[in-house]
Amino acid sequence: MIAKPKRSISSTKLFILDTNVLMHDPTCLFRFEEHDIFLPMMTLEELDNNKKGMSEVARNARQSSRMLDEIVSADEADIANGIALATASHDLASGRLFLQTEAINGVIPASLPTAKADNQILAVVLHLAGKFPKRPVILVTKDINMRIKARALGLEAQDYFNDKVLEDIDLLYTGARELPADFWDTHGKDMQSWKQDSRAFYRIKGPLCSELLLNEFVWQEGPQPLYAWVKECAGKTALFETLTDYNHQKNAVWGITAKNREQNFALNLLMNPDIDFVTLLGQAGTGKTLLTLAASLTQVLDTKRYSEIIITRVTIPVGEDIGFLPGTEEEKMTPWMGALEDNLDVLNRPADDGQGGVQGGDWGRAATMDLIRNRIKIKSLNFMRGRTFINKFLIIDEAQNLTPKQMKTLITRAGPGTKVVCMGNIAQIDTPYLTEGSSGLTYVVDRFKGWPHSGHVTLQRGERSRLADHAAEVL
Repeated sequence: MIAKPKRSISSTKLFILDTNVLMHDPTCLFRFEEHDIFLPMMTLEELDNNKKGMSEVARNARQSSRMLDEIVSADEADIANGIALATASHDLASGRLFLQTEAINGVIPASLPTAKADNQILAVVLHLAGKFPKRPVILVTKDINMRIKARALGLEAQDYFNDKVLEDIDLLYTGARELPADFWDTHGKDMQSWKQDSRAFYRIKGPLCSELLLNEFVWQEGPQPLYAWVKECAGKTALFETLTDYNHQKNAVWGITAKNREQNFALNLLMNPDIDFVTLLGQAGTGKTLLTLAASLTQVLDTKRYSEIIITRVTIPVGEDIGFLPGTEEEKMTPWMGALEDNLDVLNRPADDGQGGVQGGDWGRAATMDLIRNRIKIKSLNFMRGRTFINKFLIIDEAQNLTPKQMKTLITRAGPGTKVVCMGNIAQIDTPYLTEGSSGLTYVVDRFKGWPHSGHVTLQRGERSRLADHAAEVL
């Protein structure tokens, strides 16, 4: 049996964790691989101060404390020489955890008040940097100002990157791919094609097939345009199936037709019963909410595929909070559902009776609105734990403000026959410490790509108005 080489202390880094990293990701203690972790006493103190309450931050603080308790109270825990993390992390991390066991009087500039917790952590980092001159000593914090202060003091500081799904958001899966101009020359040699239920199928072979994902949309403009999606892909062969054309009035969904290519892709996903999970990304005015509501109303009221629509969203205000709201759960959620009301008005536009009047009149329109509202339930995220939605159409609006953990909590509510649609714009994140790369919406788009029962589309063109489109470009 070959003995493992002994770990070189000078080659491993020493990471000092700020409290906000533990409160952001309680499992961060196991994310530093072979490197060591140091927790200042002030980090533990701040963790204790933030454990009360029912917020996500308080839950994470309590979970971090529980994990630390398990690590520290293990039989082989040696606090003085650092506690090995291999056992607790199931070999995810091979470094050691050090806790501050002595008073450290680090020399920090007189201009920094010592009573502030951040500055006491900086003092610990200064002390450790002096104690281990040949070893990289790095402060890890989500606090930008603290990183600036650390660098001003000549210390190394980093953001916590482990929760980022992608380093560059431009690499995020868009769900659609334009086929190159020479595609049929390189892939059409042994092509098989046939028709079935008014759909055309193409089985092709070629080098591009290995890059395609299940339910990815492929398109090609030109004299013979192609709009299809990938239904099978294995090695260098793939099967394309042409799409239902929702641009045409005969396929209108609750009176709505697709205004552009991506909206057509989105409606194909929303109306397909085999697709259980749909993610729609796009800036304001691209039609995410309108298309989803139209598809959900058609499938709940017309085809009876689902029993009701459930809509939820994160309640984070853009400006100052207006305080407590009176009423039931649904009444409290009403101010957050302005977008829903606006889109329902569009979907319930009165039809012209051909004589300058309105079909059904105002009474008919009001009755329709009442019928629609009875089938739409607005729920708060706070009461989602433990629920199971059976045969429902679940819409998660403003999903970019959810953490990956909250997203998992919501999607796992889906029971048999339920379809989940997540919508959002990752350029408009209001949750503290969440970025485009670490948002729950980015997380699910990346993790679900290629699953046979999910699909994703990034909507590109705004269709709200020429004013909204121009504002999105120039402001």
